[in-house]
Amino acid sequence: MTVDAMARLLAAGPTRVMGIVNVTPDSFSDGGTFAEPSDAVRAGLRMVADGADIVDVGGESTRPGAARVDAAEERRRVVPVIERLVAAGVTVSVDTTRAAVAAAALDAGAVLVNDVSAAADPDLLALCAERDAYYVLMHARGESIDMAKRAHYGDVVADVVAELRERLAAVYAAGVRPDRVILDPGIGFAKRFEHNWSLLAQVGAFAELGRPLLVGTSRKSFLGALLAAPDGTPRPVEQREDATQATTTLLAAEGVWAVRVHAVRPAVDAVRVVGAWRRARGWPRETG
Repeated sequence: MTVDAMARLLAAGPTRVMGIVNVTPDSFSDGGTFAEPSDAVRAGLRMVADGADIVDVGGESTRPGAARVDAAEERRRVVPVIERLVAAGVTVSVDTTRAAVAAAALDAGAVLVNDVSAAADPDLLALCAERDAYYVLMHARGESIDMAKRAHYGDVVADVVAELRERLAAVYAAGVRPDRVILDPGIGFAKRFEHNWSLLAQVGAFAELGRPLLVGTSRKSFLGALLAAPDGTPRPVEQREDATQATTTLLAAEGVWAVRVHAVRPAVDAVRVVGAWRRARGWPRETG
């Protein structure tokens, strides 16, 4: 899949669906499920058959409290999967915060770097500028191991918009083209329960930054907390899918550019339902 194909995905249209393939033993939802490259490739191809526009391949868990793996291991996990998916014609993004891993992924045919570090590594930005790669700038504070301690805001929506604006300026200053940048509010990253809901309720606030918005809510802990049992026990990860698709529906109705999900088919169905609903109301069909 070429960079030009990615440009077409960024053009006006229905909300796009990004499928998640974590080639890790410890991701919060699917850790260990796709430990072998062949399993991950099959999963990615199923996602495309179910309607995914992009498959996001990650080799390091970013769940709260997760410890880091070294770059060589991360690269070993993701590159074979990316190569085989790209060979099958799949549009692939790589979920990494490291320049070395991103370089190997781009060499393997990935066209998008999904960076959950809030542009912490200047070398990664320089690489994306040099390669003219598409780049996701996500809001975050600190690394996964201690980000929960940093979840303090005055007005979470205003603060996240302001911090993304600041980091966006750094991304542009590094030479990444504005039309290559996608934003992500970082649901669950240095955010408490109420912060996540405020951000979802006011996703329109990010429009002032002038870039497409990718949002990932899939199976996250704030949904588990919302659906907790009477004794306060959070709903297990594997039982949060219906709630995930409720958020997908709301986000598609708000016109976000893309959602990042573990289960692709129900997300694609939700986007189609929203499209039919919008047309029935006489609203514009397209988002973007």
